[in-house]
Amino acid sequence: MKHKKIYVIAILYILLIVFTIIQVNSQAEPKNNLASFPESYRPYLEELQKKYPNWNFVPLNIDLDWNYVIDQENQFGKNLVPKSYSDSWKNTNPGEYNVEVDAGWVDCSRQALEYAMDPRNFLNEVRIFQFEALSYDAKTDTIDGIEKILYGTEFYNRIVDYKTSSGSTVTMSSKYSDLISSAGKTSQVSSYHLASRIKQEVGPFLSHGSISGTVAGFEGYYNFYNIGATSSAEPMGAIKNGLQYAKDGKGASQATKDKYLIPWNNKEKAITGGGIFIGSSYIHLGQDTVYLQKFHVTSNNGGSLFWHQYMTNVLAPYSEGKLIYNGYANTGILNNAITFIIPIYKNMPDEPVQSPSIKSSDFIEDNTKVYADVTTTLNVRTGPSTSYETLTSVDRNVVMTRIAKGQQAGELWDKVRLPNGMVGYVFQNYIKELPETEIEQITVSLDDTNIKRGERKTLKVEIMPEEAKNQEIEYLSSNSSIATVDSSGNIIGLKSGNATITVKAKSNSVSASIDVKVYTPVEEIQLGIDNLMLQEGDTYNIIPVLIPSDADSTKLNYQSENADIATIAQDGKITAIKEGKTKVTVKTADGNVSTELEVTVIPKLAEGEIRFDESLQVNQNEIIGWDYKNMKVSQIKGKITTNYKIEIYDVKGNLLTDEQNAGTGSKIKFIDESGSVKIEYIIILYGDVTGDGKINSADLLILQRHILEIEKLTGAFIKAGNINKNGKNPSSYDSLLIQRHILELKIISQTI
Repeated sequence: MKHKKIYVIAILYILLIVFTIIQVNSQAEPKNNLASFPESYRPYLEELQKKYPNWNFVPLNIDLDWNYVIDQENQFGKNLVPKSYSDSWKNTNPGEYNVEVDAGWVDCSRQALEYAMDPRNFLNEVRIFQFEALSYDAKTDTIDGIEKILYGTEFYNRIVDYKTSSGSTVTMSSKYSDLISSAGKTSQVSSYHLASRIKQEVGPFLSHGSISGTVAGFEGYYNFYNIGATSSAEPMGAIKNGLQYAKDGKGASQATKDKYLIPWNNKEKAITGGGIFIGSSYIHLGQDTVYLQKFHVTSNNGGSLFWHQYMTNVLAPYSEGKLIYNGYANTGILNNAITFIIPIYKNMPDEPVQSPSIKSSDFIEDNTKVYADVTTTLNVRTGPSTSYETLTSVDRNVVMTRIAKGQQAGELWDKVRLPNGMVGYVFQNYIKELPETEIEQITVSLDDTNIKRGERKTLKVEIMPEEAKNQEIEYLSSNSSIATVDSSGNIIGLKSGNATITVKAKSNSVSASIDVKVYTPVEEIQLGIDNLMLQEGDTYNIIPVLIPSDADSTKLNYQSENADIATIAQDGKITAIKEGKTKVTVKTADGNVSTELEVTVIPKLAEGEIRFDESLQVNQNEIIGWDYKNMKVSQIKGKITTNYKIEIYDVKGNLLTDEQNAGTGSKIKFIDESGSVKIEYIIILYGDVTGDGKINSADLLILQRHILEIEKLTGAFIKAGNINKNGKNPSSYDSLLIQRHILELKIISQTI
């Protein structure tokens, strides 16, 4: 099943993908550099590496905060679960609970989303295939392998027949596996992936509406991958939307339709054309795994994230991973060289997010050393039941830490952490407790308790007696918004302030604390203007924007290079004295950061020489109040009355014609009879941070890149980006205002 919904929320970023692969040793077996993965990933990958030494694990470093990603994906209707699921899987917000986004499908809960997006939950031999690289490989893609994937469906070992638009039946000489194999070669997409995707999207039966060829109004059309099958409350709405795409591309250009072999009026064109679509629209754009096709968290073309998602079933990668695994297992090629691209997010939880099916009330927190009370080995599973996959097995002499003791009805299962850090579940009847030496003393130290914002320092911890060093301790921050500390004692300064870091024994009350101070220095001063033109006697107040906005020391010093031309007070007020040019310097109190502003003073203009429309607001040489829909040069000139010649230049200094748009940073110049510039004004259009006189997704992307400190806005653009007009560095709230403007929910006000 596929549900695709494009959100007009463009956000951010070009993300770097780091692929680190260690070459083979003398035994000619490929070895992964698992050290490039976070500690919480490694034990699962190490276990897989032992069993499948030819598998290759590639870290995909997503340069986005985990909670930010979840916030962006946790939008109503973007991720669905079957309505029949328990409430722990479903969004239970008033007005959204059990609302069918598509027939039988409802919005998922935040926990369900976090569980499905946390790659560590699926680093076992079955579910890891959602991270398999999906490009075509002639060495592994075989007809026999495709047939084994199709086993148990009506596609298995079956000759293809289909109905034409006139109702007649055409029988081909090829089987479905032949068409899928050919589609893989043509599209350069794994034919195993195509076969698994077909099973996922249309199920095991040829009677599915998307491929029956008999849906009223769409006779003779086929869509094996449910491409374009956007959600709809209408009966069979999603299927009809997909068949409309199969019929005419839903408005696509002729070149696009030719590329994807549209119309899909026979099954060969539908299977091959759909494969080309998946390849060119997803796999070849950097969404090279089932996981990345579901969760659009990276792109290799610099586009916006979180919207280009092939399906809305939040567990689609989970399900498809097993289908792919079964195909490999049945084909006997699990030991082949297979590459898995595994995402890593910033600031992920210390442990994998628990499945919503596992009730927290079924467990009580624990910190007891246990060992397997078995004669051979004990299986460690991904969940508290034999229905969950096995992560690994442990011998009788392996000591584990029980971190949660089961109190379920019926069979009792405990949650344990193995010595290598792997977390899983074991049957309670098969483990016994070990006596432990308790911690008697903890000491903590830090070379320097002053931490710069964004800096990371590791706490030094000493535990006594020596025999208690294996006892579990926990790290706590008194204010995690100022400084966080992870399970390894790494302290990260987040914002200015004081916090107390405490190290505590989990088994008793022994603890030790240390106070840290986080400070934020000024990194940059932005004035929102590059140069200033004033008439004699005029004044202008500089409103500096400090970056970052939460810098500790906000005291600034102001100085004019030539006070005979213009002076500046220590509150930032510039006064024009006489004709000429000078520079004004703004420095931090410590003198480490400074910026300059060129000030030009001109003779006072006679009253009425230049008059602006009443809709405009003029602050010395800055003008706001423009109509964002009418930014042509001719329209701007129409709001000005003067005898001077008017010329308007864009931010790059190019003279604009009457039919071109002016925007933020454009200069309106008034030319006298001698051809000299008498005075000039700068246009500020709030929301237009590209300077093209428009407010659209391009501005949103640039503003997001500024907020993420990928590239900086300067001059008039930082002022235009401060849409809520609070005089501060543009923030995510300003980004939201642009989004609402683009969606026409609330138009940006151009006045103060």
